[in-house]
Amino acid sequence: MPGDVTLSPAEAMDLARTALMRVGMAEAAATALARATLDAEMAGKRALGLQHLTDYLRGLIDGRIKGRAEPLITSPVPAIMKCDAMGGVAQHGFSLAHEELASKARTFGLAAFALHNSYTTGELGWYAARLAEEGLVTLAATNGPALMAGAGGRQPVYCTNPLAFAAPLDTGRILLVDQASSATAFVNIREAAARGEAIPDGWALDQDGAPTTDPFAAMQGALLAFGGARGANIALMVEVLAAGLTGANWSLDAPDFQAGDTSPGAGLFVLALSPQLFTDDFVTRLSSQAKRLVGDYSVHIPGIERVKRQRDAESAGIVLPRQLFDSISSFRRN
Repeated sequence: MPGDVTLSPAEAMDLARTALMRVGMAEAAATALARATLDAEMAGKRALGLQHLTDYLRGLIDGRIKGRAEPLITSPVPAIMKCDAMGGVAQHGFSLAHEELASKARTFGLAAFALHNSYTTGELGWYAARLAEEGLVTLAATNGPALMAGAGGRQPVYCTNPLAFAAPLDTGRILLVDQASSATAFVNIREAAARGEAIPDGWALDQDGAPTTDPFAAMQGALLAFGGARGANIALMVEVLAAGLTGANWSLDAPDFQAGDTSPGAGLFVLALSPQLFTDDFVTRLSSQAKRLVGDYSVHIPGIERVKRQRDAESAGIVLPRQLFDSISSFRRN
């Protein structure tokens, strides 16, 4: 569209990284967060890409994110890694632990990473995808401030509590399922409000617990789980993994990620498994099954186009609305 700005991946990386560092984030953390943000943008997850970066930038300025935090990583037993993000960002802690986590999974067949005390984690699929690209089957879960009602309830008690699952395929591709437990992601509600558009029925309740199609009322009320009680039960399982096992804040106790000067204290749980220690020819078998599902049954395999989208973005560039480009650039001038 007229006025849009097209950047190469290197230029977009520099834009994000420089903006983060100018508002107080340490270089290593800024690099990890910029990389995760750019990967989400190039994979087509724009709501969790550079658009979401502005939440991190404001969080740094307001004090919800400690820009100089250095994660503390410990390993109580060989197959478990624990990380205190120290009020910083999960992307930094995971990036520091990533290589050792993958090595432990290959050695022991499985390894777990449990992080707490962080800002919200961004694109959850990014964590699972990075390990799947190294040949590991991965399950990831995260929580954050309460936004969604539980089964039978009308008040927010869980975050959108996404669950991600990734597995390696042939030719560098991966299977990647990354979905919220809510009927939609909170960022979609916020985008609808910014555009002045109604949201579909079944997405949210207003402050009084009544169904609403008004995005502003929804942001004052509660999101609804997908599939009713079944989705809410998945949110509860995610809560146990991401907050219970990690020691992070329960969603009910997590401060707002958009206001105040306190970290949400969110949690991230990642389980990595080495498939070759479980069964022979896993990648070949899964790739053949995926091909059969797509070719013979017209099944959509999520994540299979991720690498292609990223390569397309590398060649075509990253297109940002002028307003978003100017917003991020303004932080670089602070």
